Amino acid sequence: MKRLLELQNGADYKLVESAEGYPVIGSGGPFTYASDFLYDGESVLLGRKGTIDKPLHVTGRFWTVDTMFWSKICSDVDGRFAYYSACTIPFAYYSTSTALPSMTQGALKGHSVCFPPLPEQSAIANFLDRETAKIDALVEEQRRLIDLLKEKRQTVISHAVTKGLDPSVPMKDSGVEWLGEVPAHWEVAPLSYRYEVQLGRMLNEARSSGDSMRPYLRVFDVQWGAINVLDLPQMNFPSDARSTYRLEPGDLLVNEGGSYVGRSAIWRGDLEECYFQKALHRVRPRDKSADTAEFLLYVMEYATNYGVFVAGGNQTTIDHLTAEQYRRYRFAYPPLTEQIEIATFINQETERLGELVSQAERAISLFQERRSALISAAVTGKIDVRGLVPASSQTEAA
Repeated sequence: MKRLLELQNGADYKLVESAEGYPVIGSGGPFTYASDFLYDGESVLLGRKGTIDKPLHVTGRFWTVDTMFWSKICSDVDGRFAYYSACTIPFAYYSTSTALPSMTQGALKGHSVCFPPLPEQSAIANFLDRETAKIDALVEEQRRLIDLLKEKRQTVISHAVTKGLDPSVPMKDSGVEWLGEVPAHWEVAPLSYRYEVQLGRMLNEARSSGDSMRPYLRVFDVQWGAINVLDLPQMNFPSDARSTYRLEPGDLLVNEGGSYVGRSAIWRGDLEECYFQKALHRVRPRDKSADTAEFLLYVMEYATNYGVFVAGGNQTTIDHLTAEQYRRYRFAYPPLTEQIEIATFINQETERLGELVSQAERAISLFQERRSALISAAVTGKIDVRGLVPASSQTEAA
């Protein structure tokens, strides 16, 4: 590789950072500006630490961070060919065995690559420019589709939990801004009227051993619609605390703090006995013949995405959803049979949309595999690309 690129070390950008100027480039691309530049010209950038497997091809004046290498292109090398060759480096093989993936100049310089004559380098680069652009366009289409499917999911949830499934029913003003109009036969009331809210047990740092040790859930363990029950920590839950903090199937667990305020999941009874720490609320219907956590789970997802639990929709303005606050929030409650119908409908729709998202993600994976295989085949001479790109295109690219 040193026959193609003269590798150079990046530098700390803090002293030259500015509101405008030359791009400062990290492993993910430009992220700020500098008042000075390290190099002016064509270059291939390679990660030194962190994200090491995503080479970049840049031109013009730039600054690179100290965790990236930049390079001068050798005089008899097409810079784009050098970039595509760099994309085939087995980074995992060369990475040093540290907690943070790292590359050395020696490993990169010593990596063996094919070195065709300059005209053939340019032909390969032109071919790959054209073909990878097609693949990248297909990938972008799939990513846009995924975004649309996720938006559709949120639309399905928001409409179902605020308007119901029957468009012909009369409506009324809920008196709650984020709910708007709701079916006239739904009740609008504070959460505490229909559900018990219990904050979890304060973490006992001593975590004494013995018969009172029990598994408990943390914020980390409660994701949207899913709860981790593997390798749970344990702490002391004496007999007088177990009735207060023991989970029952059908309980809704809601994250109380941090940037995950409102994130919720239903406890399905995956363990015979389990408890929860202070950073979680347990929400339990006062009357299970009137309410179900299945419906409230989707209400929580809609309310959280709407920014209901974060002042002004800005997650830096609130750190905790206290039990007192949470109990006062007003929600709309249809009859139990309708709650179940709505939750069933949302389950079916989100499952259908989720499968479409999975199909799009699989397509992206296949496209990216195809892209990598095509680059590898072209830069190693497995396919002859001479003549596959019109001469006019080659001239324009050059």
